[in-house]
Amino acid sequence: MKLNDEVRETLLDEVTGLGDEELNKRPSSGGWSIAQIMEHLYLMERAVVYNIQHALENGSIKEVSSKPIELTVNRSRKVEAPEFVQPSESSMTLKDLQRKLQTSHEALRGIYTTVDQERLVEKTAVHPVFGEMNLFQWIPFVGYHEQRHIDQIKEIKETL
Repeated sequence: MKLNDEVRETLLDEVTGLGDEELNKRPSSGGWSIAQIMEHLYLMERAVVYNIQHALENGSIKEVSSKPIELTVNRSRKVEAPEFVQPSESSMTLKDLQRKLQTSHEALRGIYTTVDQERLVEKTAVHPVFGEMNLFQWIPFVGYHEQRHIDQIKEIKETL
């Protein structure tokens, strides 16, 4: 969780001082606004929490190899976000986005601090890019995924 906490702090620092208009402005080259990226990160973290909880309750015990989740930060390979983590077209405020991200982060922390690590390692869930991963690897994946999008936010900020 240390990686996730550090990356989340970096994300929040990166958007500090941006007004709602800047947050919701879409790049001229197309793609998501900074607000949409932040909503996507919230939706992704919330989905990971749900998937971990579901797999803990319903999943079977299975040994899988460790996946190279650190490659998530490599943005040279474009990955289409699944529909359930696609952000809305609605304008959002920084305060609302921060609140959502805090809620999802606390839920992930709750799993990390209350579930025995051995249970997280022995149960799995399928990742759309990496395939079947143990639940323990899903936790740092969230941090790497967020770092990927922080780099995207930095690029957008340069064009604002």
